[in-house]
Amino acid sequence: MAINVNTVYQTVLLILNKEQRGYMTPIEFNKTGAQAQLEIFEAYFDSLNQQIRVPQTDTDYANRVSSLDAKLSIFKKFDTAVPIFVNNTATSTFTLPGFGVSNNTNFTQPVTSATQSFTVPNPAVPTYTLTGNALTLSNSGGICEVFKNGVLLNSVDFTLNGAVLTLSSTPSVGDTIIINLYANQFYKLGSLFYTAGAKPTQELERVTRTELYHLLSSNLTKPTSTYPVYVYENNRIIVSPESITSGIMVSYIRKPIPPIWGFSTVNNAYSYQASSSYNFEISSVDQTELILKILLYAGVVIQNPEIIQVAAAQVQQENINQKS
Repeated sequence: MAINVNTVYQTVLLILNKEQRGYMTPIEFNKTGAQAQLEIFEAYFDSLNQQIRVPQTDTDYANRVSSLDAKLSIFKKFDTAVPIFVNNTATSTFTLPGFGVSNNTNFTQPVTSATQSFTVPNPAVPTYTLTGNALTLSNSGGICEVFKNGVLLNSVDFTLNGAVLTLSSTPSVGDTIIINLYANQFYKLGSLFYTAGAKPTQELERVTRTELYHLLSSNLTKPTSTYPVYVYENNRIIVSPESITSGIMVSYIRKPIPPIWGFSTVNNAYSYQASSSYNFEISSVDQTELILKILLYAGVVIQNPEIIQVAAAQVQQENINQKS
């Protein structure tokens, strides 16, 4: 479950202003919040690697490997790799899904009449499909989240036909429907799979350029469509044999969306705007660590060494508790 960006910001301001230590503007919060979220997200991988190498308990909710995997689960994606064309001909070199894509859009639809259906504007791609609790932008591998009065809806609460979003129950006049659209951004490569017609799906083996050279040097070891391999270079996938120019599926980890505390200025004061905001995507279990990390950066921004020391000590203690 995501962490509400407004809750985090208000908590940070409360702690900072309790003894008049300083103030963090929304712009400063958005930038430090994105950095803190990314640090926690990257730590998932190091912690998972560490925990895999130590014995785990079978007690419910206490298995750390399972807990870390659950935290990463919302970032796991499985999409099609797109072949690179040369002279209008597909090659065996593929681009990674979600690589270099960063188009995020959100909009608000006020309910002005008793209707259940809303048209989803086209941000960058034309079609959407329902996956789990979110709408998937099928042409870009992105995600579309639907909120009603600030509450994230589950898959049973709406249906989607083309670009028409239909709620399962008619909202009241005055309600607000918020739809966040964002594209997946590639982060870490997992496994590759090749599917062609009725043939069984084959997992591709990852090799280096040197290993590929030696494999190609003999007919006995040369890659085939039954035993394909790939080289991963420059954020591209080079598949062998070269006859494979489609049917490559990629499992990967996407990056978390940078949080945004959206606002408008009313009477020289910042007023929270949910319609232009993005929540933190990391697990709600990490809310305490997230706030502490933002406070640590806040101490740097407002040049208060006391805040830095207290926040750093608390973050260190949190890490010790999680890994000991």
